[in-house]
Amino acid sequence: MQQISVSPVFVGRGTEITALTDALRRAGSGHPQAVLIGGEAGVGKTRLLEEFLARACGTGGVVTTVGGCLEVGAEGLPYAPLATALRRLHRSLGPELEAAAAGSEGHLARLLPEFGEADGEPNDEYGRARLFEHTARLFERLGTDRTLVLAVEDLHWSDRSTRELFAYLVRTLHRVRVLLIATYRTDDLHRRHPLRPFLAELERLRTVQRLELERFGPGEVAAQLAGILGTAVPDRQLVDRIHRRSEGNPFFVEELATALHDGCRAGLTDSLRDILLVRVEALDEETQRVLRIAAEGGSTVEHALLAAVLEDEEALIESLRTAVGASILRPDPDGDGYRFRHALVREAVSDDLLPGERHRINRRFATVLEEQPQLVGADVRPARLANYWYHAHDPARALPTALDAAREARRRNAFAEQLGMLERALELWDHVSEEVLAHTLRPYDWAETYPPCACAAGAHDPGCDRLQLIDVLAEAVVAARRSGDRERGLSFARRALKMVDERENPARAAWFRINRARMLGHLRRSGDEEEIAHAHRLVEHLPPSAVQAEVFALGAGAAMLKNPGYEQVELAERAVLIAGEVGAHAVEQHARMTLGYLRNDLGADPETALAELTAAVEATRPLGVPDVLLRGLNNLASMLRGLGRAEEAVAVAREGLEYADGNGLVRNIGTILTGNLAEALMDLGRIEEVTRVLADGDLTSPTGTHAEFLDRMRGELAMLRGDLAEAAEMLAQARTANRIGQVQHSVPISQLAVRIAARSGRPMEARAELLAVLEGELPRGYESDLLPLLVDGAGVEADTRGLPEAGPDRARVLALIAATAAGLVPKAPLHHGWARLLEGELARAEGADTPAHWAAAVEALRPTGLPYPLALALLRAGEAEVLAGRREAAAELLREARELAGARSDRPLLAEIAGLADRAGLVLTTCPAGRAKTPLPGDSFGLTPRERDVLRLLAQGRTNRQIAEVLYISPKTASVHVSNILGKLAVAGRGEAAALAHRLRLFPDEPVPAGR
Repeated sequence: MQQISVSPVFVGRGTEITALTDALRRAGSGHPQAVLIGGEAGVGKTRLLEEFLARACGTGGVVTTVGGCLEVGAEGLPYAPLATALRRLHRSLGPELEAAAAGSEGHLARLLPEFGEADGEPNDEYGRARLFEHTARLFERLGTDRTLVLAVEDLHWSDRSTRELFAYLVRTLHRVRVLLIATYRTDDLHRRHPLRPFLAELERLRTVQRLELERFGPGEVAAQLAGILGTAVPDRQLVDRIHRRSEGNPFFVEELATALHDGCRAGLTDSLRDILLVRVEALDEETQRVLRIAAEGGSTVEHALLAAVLEDEEALIESLRTAVGASILRPDPDGDGYRFRHALVREAVSDDLLPGERHRINRRFATVLEEQPQLVGADVRPARLANYWYHAHDPARALPTALDAAREARRRNAFAEQLGMLERALELWDHVSEEVLAHTLRPYDWAETYPPCACAAGAHDPGCDRLQLIDVLAEAVVAARRSGDRERGLSFARRALKMVDERENPARAAWFRINRARMLGHLRRSGDEEEIAHAHRLVEHLPPSAVQAEVFALGAGAAMLKNPGYEQVELAERAVLIAGEVGAHAVEQHARMTLGYLRNDLGADPETALAELTAAVEATRPLGVPDVLLRGLNNLASMLRGLGRAEEAVAVAREGLEYADGNGLVRNIGTILTGNLAEALMDLGRIEEVTRVLADGDLTSPTGTHAEFLDRMRGELAMLRGDLAEAAEMLAQARTANRIGQVQHSVPISQLAVRIAARSGRPMEARAELLAVLEGELPRGYESDLLPLLVDGAGVEADTRGLPEAGPDRARVLALIAATAAGLVPKAPLHHGWARLLEGELARAEGADTPAHWAAAVEALRPTGLPYPLALALLRAGEAEVLAGRREAAAELLREARELAGARSDRPLLAEIAGLADRAGLVLTTCPAGRAKTPLPGDSFGLTPRERDVLRLLAQGRTNRQIAEVLYISPKTASVHVSNILGKLAVAGRGEAAALAHRLRLFPDEPVPAGR
């Protein structure tokens, strides 16, 4: 048969080609792009992609690669399109690809075996993050000196691991020349199809655009027919007939045109299946038989495998030649095999099989592959066997092969596909005889299961089948947790707990309980504490084991983040001893880290606590467990910063980020490490570095756990700029992200809320924020967070002393602040400095502060080297010296405060220092000669600087006496100024003056009082 079905001319799609070309141009300028191309089956997605890639390669400096997702029925084969794309790059780039992969070969081998042996790192929950990070790094390197186009076809068939890796690349590739393209069928996306939420999530990103291919109109169908039939102008009636029957679908147009050209009028039918099968049915019977067998072989079927299944290679070659000539099959460009030219034809041929025929063909494929495993690649063999036996309806063979495929998926860190195969095994379990389970199924010996199955190979004893099933459920729990499908993980754990007899196997039951606790915690759902407590009761009196140590360590660690007590210290100590005894070294160091942090929180000597934590970090380094080491570095940075040792905290946090980046975990745990680094830098007043760190955090740490940390830090930066609106927005985001309410985040978030409310002129709201913390259950420790909050709260009460809005609860609030402070245990010079500041603010709130209060705070804070609390203490000391009449001493203190506030770009504090100096008539600096005075709003009224100060306070609702106290003048002088102001503004009273000041925005930096 003459091959004419593919049109030799590219028809239409001008808009889409332009969009893709524009995306390529933007990617070429270092701004990675992603384009999602959707359309129904046969509408021309592949043809559009081929045309664009051909044009892109012709522009120079562009390298393209394509991988296709496997069709439905090829479950358990993760990363197939990306492996194909990398294999093509390997052939085209050779040494360049190997150079780009240098240092990552062991990780990338899980995607492409050509990179060598996979690394020996554990397949833990961080394994997939490492794989994704090293893959992203490979594409970043490849996209440095050229534009790389990576296309993935048929995303609607993609496995979950492929989708997640593709999304990871879209989100995390930055400042490199990469264009990502994916095609998918829109008509396959039923309401619950997993691609729907995936596409919706990607479409929110600004670098992603979505194209939908429409069917052809009559003019485009005419152009397509002209190319296929080789005529200048096709017959109009023919165009109308084919357009009507094909409904403008380009693939159907090709099929109908070919059928017409061959004189097969049956091809002009309204049945889609008949349209797809008409050319197949025109072939000889032997070729049709080969096509039916090939349709069950997979998306691509190897020539050697087909020959072994058919047992007659000469007849096979003749049939294949006929099928290729008819453009039904095409040689696979990536290997010695064949694939259907269009998946729709394969689906139609497969659907036309009788049930018994399909089972027989799949059995034949499975039998041949078991006898000759070399016929397919080792990386795909387990999944291919599992699928053949499953579709052969042979549970006794399908169950063990499904478990083998699950093991292979886990080896490649494809936990979603592992979970799918484990679910299949669980589905088949009840359909397999006890004899098969006893003598055919190998013991399930996965290292993740605690304790391992007691059955020996080939043995059978009562309860062994049940224990094997429990072990499979245990691995399904782990796979679900690692793949992020924690709902299913909870379901598997619940099912296992119904089967486990807690009296006979308490350790097994405890293992499932703590895994449920972890998943509930990740889902931010209640019940985790109850699960941990239940597990604790189960293992409390058992002999030492890894499970027991893990239960105790988890219990102590969970309490550490809430309200720890001395009983948790004892629990962590027990975990350390037991883990050391049974050789669970990672658990041992995890518990030691918790122990060090608990001792610090509960008032132990900070040097002892630091030594404990540091020793645990050092002992973890040789263990090869990156997640535990990163947890230790993160905790160490946090502890150092809390003790006022910010420089050391910066160094440790930077080490953690560097280590995370080198192990592919920066996008997994980078958020909290970034937050700790930014917070320590902010303590040191290095604001430009904070800004850069947070910007980098946006690139390397997508939304996830601890997003509230970075949102709060952005709010702190906005406060320094005086941007209250942005600060409030960041505060709202941080509170939304902190649904679990961890103290390490909730107290600083509340402090930010107090400061925003105070700066916005809403003291009662600031008080409410403070009381929400103080009237709740306060944790032990956290002096580094609670003391600054108390200082801010006391400062608000001091600022509103004597004002009507202070309210009747003021005395109670001050007493509560003092009582809370009395319960804290300062452990470091920084804590003592904050405590002296608090004493001064409480005295100021009563109008009883003296220069001695602030001198003590300044003296305590100077050794810390931290600019903010020292600048605040200097400001308050300067104010006290003004009241004492020592103007020169006041000016000197304010100059130092201004220098510190300026170094950290603290605009509100600078304004407060300048305002105090202005009110007191202190000159902190001189205006350079020749510099013109900046005109101020309201200068046209002729107000003097002192009258402007008075009007500002009058607009805030202050009485003459209160104005006098703030400006350090007598009430009589204040009254004179008010009278002068009323005259200059030409208003009848104080209320009109205040209204005019607000209406004309004479004081734009002042918040509008509540109610206006």
